[in-house]
Amino acid sequence: MKKQIFFLKIFITLTMGVFAQQESQYSQSTYTQLLANPAYAGSDGRICAFATQRLQWVGAFSKGAPQVTAFNVDAGIKKFGLGISIENDVLGFEQDLKANLSLAYKFSLGKGDLRLGLKWGIVNSTIDADWKVADGSDASSDPAIPIAGKASDLNFLDFGFGVYYKADGLYLGISSTHILESELEFDRDQEGTSKTVMPVKRHYYIMAGYNIPFTNPLLEFKPSIFVQSDGLKTQLSFTGLVEYNKKLWGGVSLRTDKAVIGIFGVKLFKWVDVSYSYDFVVSDIKEYNEGTHEIVMGFALDVKRDKTPEKYKSIRFL
Repeated sequence: MKKQIFFLKIFITLTMGVFAQQESQYSQSTYTQLLANPAYAGSDGRICAFATQRLQWVGAFSKGAPQVTAFNVDAGIKKFGLGISIENDVLGFEQDLKANLSLAYKFSLGKGDLRLGLKWGIVNSTIDADWKVADGSDASSDPAIPIAGKASDLNFLDFGFGVYYKADGLYLGISSTHILESELEFDRDQEGTSKTVMPVKRHYYIMAGYNIPFTNPLLEFKPSIFVQSDGLKTQLSFTGLVEYNKKLWGGVSLRTDKAVIGIFGVKLFKWVDVSYSYDFVVSDIKEYNEGTHEIVMGFALDVKRDKTPEKYKSIRFL
């Protein structure tokens, strides 16, 4: 009985999260900065493409456990940065597919570059649920529940804005997504005469990091912070990574939702990154799941080429 009550609480938490249209959560935010801040596009100076797969609370549910698949690619072209991101977020009985285009423009500022970025895209939301009420009452009595069966193809335009500064070993970004705070309307009956409205809350982000070299030139310490808020609830992540020879890295991240995260990564072929993280949940749910897995794989290609020396012929040897 205790276990049933616990999972009922988890279901209510998931449902509230769905209806608040919360953003996806990642443990390795270094690879997903473009999803939160369009000004990040092109800041690395290389062509970067990364895919992320996150499986949350493995073993806790027979189906409906949170999982996210994300893909982002960005590149810099002179003073401009261009990025494309796609996310497929499954949470309980809701699935959100997001596609965004980001554009950034950089200015020289001090010893680094300041970038201003905009992103726009589309979100497709689908709800497919067989509603069960714990006390046996009729689900149609709750105005917050769409009961018309499968509600899909609910689309809305989405916009975001960000500022990103990067100098030697330092980065700092501030951004906001879902600026328009659009609303999704689900039919509550087959005729469409009654609607359930789901708000899409505006989100705010702060990201910062700094590279600190050790006495040993092969070692580098990389602390970072990632803050995410919808104005009502705020979540912070503090991460510390140690990198060896720019080929191996590992460390720990602490998140304020009661999670301790272990991270390990390796660079292959000088341009391919593979990184894995495991979330150790320290809240009560730790007894009912096998943790959260997140794996990232991608590449970063340097498109800059050394200029080929020009050859001149002496007139004496023409």
